[in-house]
Amino acid sequence: MKLTKTRLYRGLILAASLALGSASTGAFAETYPTKPISAAVAYGPGGATDFQARIATIPAESVLGQPIVIINRPGAGGRVGWNWAVDRGTRDGYTLVVYNLPHMIAQWTQDPSLSYNADNIVPLANWGADPAVLIVPRTSPFQSIGDVVEFARNNPGKLTVSGAGLYTGHHIAALQFEEAAGVDINFLPAEQGGVQALQFVVGGQVNAGFNNLSDAWRNRDSVRILGVAANTRVEEFLPEVPTFKEAGLDIDDTSTNLRGIAVVKGVPEAVQDYLAERLPEVFSNPKVLSKLKDSGSPSLVLDRGETEALFKARTQAIQELLKDLES
Repeated sequence: MKLTKTRLYRGLILAASLALGSASTGAFAETYPTKPISAAVAYGPGGATDFQARIATIPAESVLGQPIVIINRPGAGGRVGWNWAVDRGTRDGYTLVVYNLPHMIAQWTQDPSLSYNADNIVPLANWGADPAVLIVPRTSPFQSIGDVVEFARNNPGKLTVSGAGLYTGHHIAALQFEEAAGVDINFLPAEQGGVQALQFVVGGQVNAGFNNLSDAWRNRDSVRILGVAANTRVEEFLPEVPTFKEAGLDIDDTSTNLRGIAVVKGVPEAVQDYLAERLPEVFSNPKVLSKLKDSGSPSLVLDRGETEALFKARTQAIQELLKDLES
C-alpha cells in the first residue's frame, strides 16, 4: 500500500498524541498527590465504617503527603455510595473507595445491574475485620442465643431483626441464622446503615439485631450482646460472649465486615502503586491501632496482595453460601 502524505501526517500526529499522553500520565504520577484525597464511605456518619475510616486515615498526610478526607454517601446498604464512586467519582486517584466485605460481593452477585462489580473495584489495602454480633435491648427477656432461637421456633416469622441493609454482613449473618436454626425471621434493613439499625434495637422497635461488634461494644450499656458470628471467641473485646457454634448453630465468620480502601478501575497504575505501597503503613501506625482498639474495633492490616487474595476467597465463600441458602 502506498503511503500518502496524508496517512504519514496522521500517523505522526497519532504517535505524538500517544507520547504526550504517556508523558502526561507519568508526570501526573510523579507529582501525585498535590491536593487532599477524598475517600467515599457508603454509610452514614458515626457508624462503624465511618468511625473506623476516620481513625485509619489519621496519619495519611504524613505518609502520603496529603490528608484523606472522608465523604459520606449513605443509602441502600452501601449501594448509593458505591454506585456514585463508579458512576461519578474521578479516575485520577483523588476519589478512593472505602469497601466493605461481604457487602459489596453479595450485592453485586445478587444484582448485576449495579455499577460496581468484581471487574471495576480494585482493592489496595485492608485495615479491619469486624465480626457480626447478635444484640437485643437491655430490657429484653432474651438472655442467650438459645432464648432467641426458642422464640423464633415458637413464633414463625414474628422475630424482628434489624441490620444495616440487604446483603450486608448483617443480612448474611441473619440468613445464616435462619438456616442454622431452622427458623423464619422478619429481617428489617435500615436504610441509613448500622447506626440506624442499632437504634432500632436500643429503642425496642425490633426484638433483636445483627450489628458490628465495634458498634455494639461502644453501646454495650444500651444493648445486650448474645453471640458473635466468628470461628472463635473474640477474646480481646468480648471474652464472655459465645460464638454461635458454641450454641450449636453452624454459623462461621463469612459475615465479618472487612474494611479497607480500593479505587475504581481506570486510576493510573503508578498512582495505584503509590497508594498500595503506603496505605499499610498508614493503617499500621501505632496511634491508629491504639484508637481502633480503644473503640472496640478489631484491626487486620493487609497489603495489596493479601487484600486481593482476601477478595478472591470471600467472593468464593459468599457465592457458595448464597447458592446453598437459595437451594
